[in-house]
Amino acid sequence: MNLRHLASFTLLLLALAAFPGSASAQQNQQLLGQFTDWAAYSATAGGNKVCFVISQPKTREPQGLNRDPAYFFVTNRPADKVRGEISMQVGFPMKGAAEVTIGSDKFSLVTQGERAWTNGKDDDRIVAAMRAGHDMTIKSTSTRDHVTTDSYSLSGISAALDKINQECR
Repeated sequence: MNLRHLASFTLLLLALAAFPGSASAQQNQQLLGQFTDWAAYSATAGGNKVCFVISQPKTREPQGLNRDPAYFFVTNRPADKVRGEISMQVGFPMKGAAEVTIGSDKFSLVTQGERAWTNGKDDDRIVAAMRAGHDMTIKSTSTRDHVTTDSYSLSGISAALDKINQECR
């Protein structure tokens, strides 16, 4: 899936999750820029501007498991005073927490179904680690007890984050 399709899917998820009844947000999206492995977008959802950066993993282990694509994103929602919100779509139902590793830093995300997020905890620390890091690894366990590892490149993350911070103040 290319990043344009990825953004449409993710924006639809955001609109449905954050602004019930606002699936039309995907029609308002605007690519702000492609920054190596990360894309930056803005959109209007529920009448409010939303900006996010998004990427897909470069590698997924173990190979051969039947699962949907994974996406990691950082979102700004100025109307809700939300900046740098971390969340992800893993591509399979999870159990337990998902573990994010960036360099020597480790963070835990809560999970529900195929989604994971911080509940507002550690967002700033994760964003800072992403800006300073080279790659990021997400380990999670499926409801079928498969332990998976998704590895993301952080190349371009700082420029992408700077763009959404400028666009969605």
